Amino acid sequence: MADLTKTEEQEAEKSLDEEVEKTPRNLEADSGIGWEGDSSTSGTVHSTENEKEVDGGNQDGRAKRKNLDPQDEPPKKVVSIICHGQAVAAHYNELQEVGLEKRSQSRIFYLRNFNNWTKSVLIGEFIDRVRRKKNDITVLDLGCGKGGDLLKWKKGRIKKLVCTDIADISVQQCKQRYEDMKARCRYNERIFDAEFIQADSTKDLLSSKYNDPDMRFDICSCQFVYHYSFETYEQADMMLKNACGNLSPGGYFIGTTPNSFELVKRLEASETNSFGNEVYSVKFEKKGEYPLFGCKYDFHLEEVVDVPEFLVYFPLLEEMAKKHGMKLVYKMTFREFYEEKIKNEEHKMLLRRMQALEPYSTFGDSRLVSDKPDDYEHAKEFIKDGKAKLPLGTLSKSEWEATSKY
Repeated sequence: MADLTKTEEQEAEKSLDEEVEKTPRNLEADSGIGWEGDSSTSGTVHSTENEKEVDGGNQDGRAKRKNLDPQDEPPKKVVSIICHGQAVAAHYNELQEVGLEKRSQSRIFYLRNFNNWTKSVLIGEFIDRVRRKKNDITVLDLGCGKGGDLLKWKKGRIKKLVCTDIADISVQQCKQRYEDMKARCRYNERIFDAEFIQADSTKDLLSSKYNDPDMRFDICSCQFVYHYSFETYEQADMMLKNACGNLSPGGYFIGTTPNSFELVKRLEASETNSFGNEVYSVKFEKKGEYPLFGCKYDFHLEEVVDVPEFLVYFPLLEEMAKKHGMKLVYKMTFREFYEEKIKNEEHKMLLRRMQALEPYSTFGDSRLVSDKPDDYEHAKEFIKDGKAKLPLGTLSKSEWEATSKY
């Protein structure tokens, strides 16, 4: 992990087109990210660089100021934005809630639990960082969905939570989850206050919708959502403004997003415009051209996701975040994050409690989620080398491939 010193104030205030022109075209591992709010323009940036170079195609033309100026966008671009936002909202509104028993029978039961463990550890880490400075913690959950992280915020003993999402039905279900959680609280048990907002955070200014427009957040959490904003510069910047604009000095913007470097690497290695397996699939319109904004691909994840997304070019996101007074704390792939955090015994115990890995042994005494024999070859080799106690916790090969795109 490299330590890079941030530029002086006058450098940070250069126009975005100049920053884009000087940004190297090597995509970086960009999942599991943490940003820190800073009232000054100095600080340290922690980043991991990759050597993979990608054909820029017509990126230079797309990065010019005229395409970054909302007044110069052609009208048809606005129509595209509306349609995509509606498609995303409709997709998540139509997803049905399923019970625990049904979820436990899912092909991706352990994959979803693993991703959920990653979020839990990330959220817990930054709650702890803030709590070293203050006790009353206020959080913005940007892209809250149906409220999958509500319990994490409750366990983190925060004071106030604002939940927002583009999908109105999801927001309603999130609110109902909160009310149910509140009703189950024991006498004198503390639970955070909450407000719920349906809005498109890539186009709407959230601060105008808060009960208190001057409210300040200690953490903004954006999990598996930010990539939807990279359709245009305006949308990506508005999302950043909503994420960072109301952060307190020293506050954090944390999130998870697909690793654009890994996606492009897999695409270039494929004989077609798509790649994947029985669990997930990714399809691009074409190879070789990866514009800074609007680089769309269709992503399908068994049972839960089937909607277009956009590549997030991380060096550009980093430059855009500086404009909002942010400095990068760290970013890791999910694999790097797992390998570091699993060294902590509490995180290891949480992994077991959340059933984030599938029990596997060579005795055939348990039913596996995958029927493909080669899906567990890696586990067999690990056991053969005498490196593990049985049963071994793992994911099937197909699930590892899916989660390693982050």
